[in-house]
Amino acid sequence: MTTADQLPSRRLPAWCTAPWLMLLLPVLYGLLDAALVAREAAWWQVALSTLAAVALFWRRRFPVVALLLTMPGSWVDEIWLAPITAVYSVAAERPRPRVVIPCGVLFALVEFFHWPLPQDVLDLSRATALDAIQAVMLAAGPAATGLLARTRRELAARLDELTRGQERESRLLAERVLISERGRLAREMHDVVSHQVSLISIQAGALQVSSADPAAVTAARTIRELSVRTLDELRQMVGVLRGTGGLPDAPLAPQPRLADLPRLIEQSGLAADTELVPGDRPWPEAVERAAYRTVQEALTNITKYAPEAAVHVRVRAKGRRLRVEVRNEAPPVRPAETLPGGGHGLVGLRERAQLLGGTLTAGPTQDGGFEVRAELPASRG
Repeated sequence: MTTADQLPSRRLPAWCTAPWLMLLLPVLYGLLDAALVAREAAWWQVALSTLAAVALFWRRRFPVVALLLTMPGSWVDEIWLAPITAVYSVAAERPRPRVVIPCGVLFALVEFFHWPLPQDVLDLSRATALDAIQAVMLAAGPAATGLLARTRRELAARLDELTRGQERESRLLAERVLISERGRLAREMHDVVSHQVSLISIQAGALQVSSADPAAVTAARTIRELSVRTLDELRQMVGVLRGTGGLPDAPLAPQPRLADLPRLIEQSGLAADTELVPGDRPWPEAVERAAYRTVQEALTNITKYAPEAAVHVRVRAKGRRLRVEVRNEAPPVRPAETLPGGGHGLVGLRERAQLLGGTLTAGPTQDGGFEVRAELPASRG
């Protein structure tokens, strides 16, 4: 690494490249040039030189007009900065050869045939040749620089367009990779989970038919219903992961709402004390679904870790917010074995609540139980 690479890059302050300064600066140095050249000139020569400098204000919108206004001052007073800037502006703003070449030739002729015309202006001498070369260089230099600046701007714009195109292509490639990975995950989920849940449903159906115990029959029926519902939700989730949403003519399964909470609590098999007062008007579907999933995940965790504990479920409207509380007391007996869990359920619920602009907290209570509380804001319609 070189020393230049080690040094931090220094950028000019913003005011140094401000548009108003870039517009005013050529006018100022044009006026300074006119003042230095026309110190002993007549008033009308000073006026023409001043006009040439002031005309640079319009060099971007009307570059050819600005150049024509600088020619009288350049012809009678030998000012250079204003007409050179005007030629540059013509080349940068009107890069067509049929415009740049005549303007450059005009400035070269005005500079060569300067007022007052000398008697030996057309003599074939070394001085005349040097004057001609000087006039051509004064016109060709700013014209070439203006064309170069124009080309540089066009290349920068093209490079920016290509960069944006590459970024779009990279995003599309990443999306294709993501879709492919989601499809692979969907296949794995379908092959593994669907098979296991199907076996559970079949075994529950067999137990329901063969058992003579009414309690066992009821439990087997509940297991079979839960298995079928799980398979339906699994198929819908697999369709979402694959990006197809299922068959075009196949309607999606109904999404759970607040009205489904009593059935969910009943099927959980827990001794739950419920208070469901969501309000007299329906909430947005996303809010109701988030509330349902919060209660569902909390009851699932209670079934895993404290199946014998007393449970309290509260769903209440508090202004423009829906408050969901699921709390279990300390279990009388800790289960010897619990179902495996990775803690991802609460993380997903917290993310879902944050997406809706709400909050979700979960943690142990002072009496040894556990509480999950969510507040979901929404505009009721």
